[in-house]
Amino acid sequence: MPRSPCHSDGTRLLKIQDVARHAGVSAATVSRVLNGRATVNPELAARVHAAVVELGYRPNGVARNLRRRQTTLWAVLVSDVGNPFFTSLVRGVEDGGRQFGYSVVLCNTDENRAREAEYIAVALADNMAGIIISPADDATDISALVAAGTAVVTIDRELADTDVDAVLVDNEKGAEQATTHLLDSGYRRIACITGPRRMSTAMERLRGYQRALKSFGVPQDRALIRHADFREDGGYSAMASLLDEGVDFDAVFVANNLMTVGAVECLTEREVTVPDQVGVIGFDDIPWARLFRPSLSYVSQPTYELGRAAAQLLADRIDNPNRPTTRMVLQTELHPRESTRRK
Repeated sequence: MPRSPCHSDGTRLLKIQDVARHAGVSAATVSRVLNGRATVNPELAARVHAAVVELGYRPNGVARNLRRRQTTLWAVLVSDVGNPFFTSLVRGVEDGGRQFGYSVVLCNTDENRAREAEYIAVALADNMAGIIISPADDATDISALVAAGTAVVTIDRELADTDVDAVLVDNEKGAEQATTHLLDSGYRRIACITGPRRMSTAMERLRGYQRALKSFGVPQDRALIRHADFREDGGYSAMASLLDEGVDFDAVFVANNLMTVGAVECLTEREVTVPDQVGVIGFDDIPWARLFRPSLSYVSQPTYELGRAAAQLLADRIDNPNRPTTRMVLQTELHPRESTRRK
């Protein structure tokens, strides 16, 4: 008599028909429930889920992918692959994906919404199992992914009015930490170089800066605020405009790592000394920050952990398409160094 197929741990490999018999429903009903179809009577769906738990049923992942004609690939869309922040983030996604049996395809959108839309179309055409996306801006359209039932997790940046899983950092609190540190160090005319108005991260960090000023009773001055493009050149240009316009400031909070590099480069070229003339603190770790003289103060994000958390959420969403949406917010950490030495 032929032996029943078994799992690697020696237990008998249960079939969908076993679950159907236990739940008193058809195999088709079990299939619809396990694949997240919303057309199943709630009472029947509850019986199927109970049977799965009682029997310890584990779906055959290979067969499931074949039925769905779905690959074991994830697309990861990031806005700037050259930014060390995204390098670490993608590493976290990749390590997490491998743990769950998925491989990662990296797509660099370069903050370009048209290019982003092309990558989304390719991911749909190639039946990728899921997508992790750092939106190019707040107007990114993922409706095609949602309509197709593709598992999606947004990372780093949030999309309003979109009910998908998200892994974020408390940007507002991190910016408040940075600005409060400058205020505690004796600075009062604090400039802010943040990102584009169309990006949630930029506006959240601006609000954190403003919240810190308000809590210290320091008047806000719009002349101290600059919006740039989250790149080195953007930080350089923003700092140059502050200096060229003769704006009175004694410190600056810069809302990402690359802009911090550009801002410091401009100060160095203009022979403005840090921190004697201008204190500087950035948002995001800079791998070579310790090499700067003076060493740069910054607020760090748990970038690798962001990627791992996104991988976990995406794997969970693929396995449980009907579970409630999760919004995970990780915390920042202040790293004071010489560039914000007390006045």
